[in-house]
Amino acid sequence: MASSMTGDGMSEAQTGKKSKKTKNQENDSDLLTVPDGWKEPQFTKDDNPRGLLEESSFATLFPKYREAYLKECWSLVEKALGETNIKVSLDLIEGSMSVCTTKKTFDPYAIMRARDLIKLLARSVPFEQAVRILQDDVACDIIKIGTLVRNRERFVKRRQRLIGPKGSTLKALELLTNCYVMVQGNTVSTLGPFNGLKEVRKVVMDTMKNIHPIYNIKTLMIKRELSKDPDLRVQSWERFLPKFRHKNLNKRKEPKKKSVKKEYTPFPPQQPESQVDKELATGEFFLRESVKKRKRMEEIKVKQVEALTKKQEERNKAFIPPKEKPLMKKTVKAPAEGKLDIEAIKDKVKKAKTKKLGAPPVNPAPPNNSTSNKKKKSKTKNKG
Repeated sequence: MASSMTGDGMSEAQTGKKSKKTKNQENDSDLLTVPDGWKEPQFTKDDNPRGLLEESSFATLFPKYREAYLKECWSLVEKALGETNIKVSLDLIEGSMSVCTTKKTFDPYAIMRARDLIKLLARSVPFEQAVRILQDDVACDIIKIGTLVRNRERFVKRRQRLIGPKGSTLKALELLTNCYVMVQGNTVSTLGPFNGLKEVRKVVMDTMKNIHPIYNIKTLMIKRELSKDPDLRVQSWERFLPKFRHKNLNKRKEPKKKSVKKEYTPFPPQQPESQVDKELATGEFFLRESVKKRKRMEEIKVKQVEALTKKQEERNKAFIPPKEKPLMKKTVKAPAEGKLDIEAIKDKVKKAKTKKLGAPPVNPAPPNNSTSNKKKKSKTKNKG
């Protein structure tokens, strides 16, 4: 009995420990996740009634082509920053924008947002999107891509790949990350929540490293679906995400003609034979000058004769008539398959002779009396 009691006590204690652990894990997971619809309270003047001690300022340059647009929307910029008591100025001579705090400024981070605003305006971001940076839950990131690829043509191709046909890739990226993305020159300006900015930076950097953005977009789509399931929030998502392997397709092209290196020898190459060495080898060196001259003349004469014969042959080619083609083509007799039936041909000829050609007369003429009388007389004579 005592043993059974002790066993039951142990099991109850173990179940109690397990239940405590599971409860603690659930509490930790709840702390890690931000509840839906929660927003950080807005920073007001009551939080910092005395204001700032020192004045802070930032300035940035803008390209010449942005001057006309900035002139149009500058009144709206001043109005937006005036709400946070930030002073902003536009210098068209130097081509710069500057922001600075005033005595009425109470938010210490407002100057940082104003700095980001003028940076985005300088990077061709429209004012309607750039003003969102003044909100608490929006941040920005300007990614520099100009120095990531050395070759200019390759850089332009990869940047175009990030934009996609008719901006489809960029639009898909914006929808998945809830960020505004602007590709301009050597920079990519992004604006949105912090998690989205991190994903956009990863996609942009991978695209510049020759990884197609469609792979990252596919993973983002899977993550978006997995985040909807509350049971999978704490679990690892590696089993669901696709794994793409790199294929090293670009191999170094081998030359057609491979130069084989000769074995190294410390000795120099053999010198070519001179004219004197050749004469010594043949024995001409020891001959008299008159004999040498005679040999040279004979060699020259032989060469002259060969050249003359060649020239003569070339001249005679013009007088050789070309081969004429035959006027009549040779008729090839067809092979007789069998012996001709002569008797059948004779019968056909006889039948053709018996047949009268042409149509018979319609009204045949009656025989003349004179002709009939002559015939009768001839008959009576024969009888007599």
